[in-house]
This record gives sequence, structure tokens and C-alpha cells, in this order.
Amino acid sequence: MEIRYVKAEDKDFWFRLDRHLPETEFDRKVRDRMGYILSEDDSPAALLRYHLFWDNTPFCTMLFVDWEHQGKGYGRELMSRWEEDMKKAGYGMVMVSTQVDEQAQHFYRKLGYQDAGGLVITIPGYEQPMELFLIKKI
Repeated sequence: MEIRYVKAEDKDFWFRLDRHLPETEFDRKVRDRMGYILSEDDSPAALLRYHLFWDNTPFCTMLFVDWEHQGKGYGRELMSRWEEDMKKAGYGMVMVSTQVDEQAQHFYRKLGYQDAGGLVITIPGYEQPMELFLIKKI
């Protein structure tokens, strides 16, 4: 298993798993090293992307382990690497979010994240279940 920063040649794999990121933002993730790829036997298996919330707090906006690789601890490995990198960069807190109807909230709590509130979007065409925000001191 290897974890590295996302590269331009990861684009096909990335967009197979992440359909929410605009292409221009992918280029920015590559340029600014704000995305990771976890590979198994030289084959990509998972990704993580983030940005800075309030321009000062690392916020994981996507963690996805390809379906055939789930249950191997890859999500935990990616989160650990990201948290270590953020701590080395001088940050003291990180954030994640997930919809309240998704199981990811339980995963994040097991990693030490604490509930920090939620966001309800009811604008027609943008409705979704409440987005739960979680934070962790690093």
C-alpha cells in the first residue's frame, strides 16, 4: 500500500469515484497537493481531497475507497496520513462532514471526531439531508 499526492495522470480514476469535483478544481488539487491517492499493488484504490474552511482549517471534502477495496482499513490510513500532514503544516484542528443518512459519521467518530453541528439546505433543486460537521484536535 502506498499513499501519495494526486497527479494529473490519476484523472480517470479520480472522476470514476468523485463525480462532484469540477475538472478545474481537480487541476487545482493536483497543483496545490490537496488530494491523495492510496494505491494497492500500483493500482489506485482510494482517494481523499480537502480544502481550507474559513481559509484556515483543513476540511476533508471527500474520502472514497473504491468498492472492491472497502473493509481493508484504507479509509483509516488515508485519514491518518492527511491528519499527520496537516499537523506538520501547523494546523491544530481538522474538519469533515457527511450527510446524516450516511454511515460515514460512525467511521469519523471512531477516529476521534466530535459532532460540531449541521447544515440544512431546503432550497428547491439543492435539497439534501442535513450535512453533519465533525471536528478533531490534532
